[in-house]
Amino acid sequence: MPRWKALPEELDPQVREFATQLRRLVDKSGLSIAAVADRTGYSKTSWERYLNGRLLAPKGAIVALAEVTGTNPLHLTTMWELSERAWSRSEMRHDMTMEAIRITQARDALGEFGGDVGPGRSGGSRPGGRTATPPGAAAGGAGGYADANRPPTGAPQGPPPGFPPSAPSGQPVPSGGGSGRGKRRTTIFVAALAVAALVLAGAFLLTDLGGGGEKKPVAQTPSTKPTTSAPELPAGVKCAGDDCTGEDPELMGCGGEFAETATTATVGTAVVEVRYSETCGVAWARITQAAPGDTIEIAADQGEGKPQTGTVNADKDAYTPMVAVATASEAKACATLTTGVEGCTTASG
Repeated sequence: MPRWKALPEELDPQVREFATQLRRLVDKSGLSIAAVADRTGYSKTSWERYLNGRLLAPKGAIVALAEVTGTNPLHLTTMWELSERAWSRSEMRHDMTMEAIRITQARDALGEFGGDVGPGRSGGSRPGGRTATPPGAAAGGAGGYADANRPPTGAPQGPPPGFPPSAPSGQPVPSGGGSGRGKRRTTIFVAALAVAALVLAGAFLLTDLGGGGEKKPVAQTPSTKPTTSAPELPAGVKCAGDDCTGEDPELMGCGGEFAETATTATVGTAVVEVRYSETCGVAWARITQAAPGDTIEIAADQGEGKPQTGTVNADKDAYTPMVAVATASEAKACATLTTGVEGCTTASG
């Protein structure tokens, strides 16, 4: 089974070439996607999208990949800049297409309601349209958009849109759609006034509850920001301490630049590490150069929670979920290989 999925057919040629180059770098490094994610600080899910052409990698991820794989970052960022421009052009074409679709949908939706989008738009035979032709108007002009809004020269000016037409001197008021349309507009106008009154009344109540006592208004915004005892975490970090226990270090943002290897041990042919993040107050275990089926475990000497485990798959490496620790010395990683060999790290100083 091939390691990589086929790139999308609609992908821009420049972006396709760039994604292919990224795949070659990862293949040449011998790292799994999980290892790339852990060492660059970008999640495994994000790298899967970058390498499969579903999303253009940010420049920071490209620079980090260059450092991990020993590639000249200048050449890689040059290719990224060309791909970024190609990606932007593709997005612009997509946005224009979607805008055209939305406009078409809007027109179709308006057509379902008779297409009456403005005064005088409808013809004389449509309900709600202007049915009376002013004296002196051309016979063919009653149905046109411009003629319906601008009476012929010399014709008396009709009533403003939205009001029942009044009869010129000596003529009866025409019956039909005009008066009905006026009634509908009057009803809408009255309803809008009622809604506006309710909104104003609600706003008044919200700002005036409590009377003259010492109670603060219900809708009043606090003058100062509430304080909290929890430390503010860096951008991208989603948990700390006990809240991280059992969580994936990649997804929670505790890996990458916020992590370091505290202790290392060799078990058979595999390398076992305790990874520690002071920022998150956690540790997890990682095993590399292992065989499918080998297991890795992390436990906190002083913690009450159960150990967290991971199993090696075809990538020949694995890592465990996190456990909360005060210091790296509290964590111990142990591996059990399919060959029966077992081993653990020793406490760090």
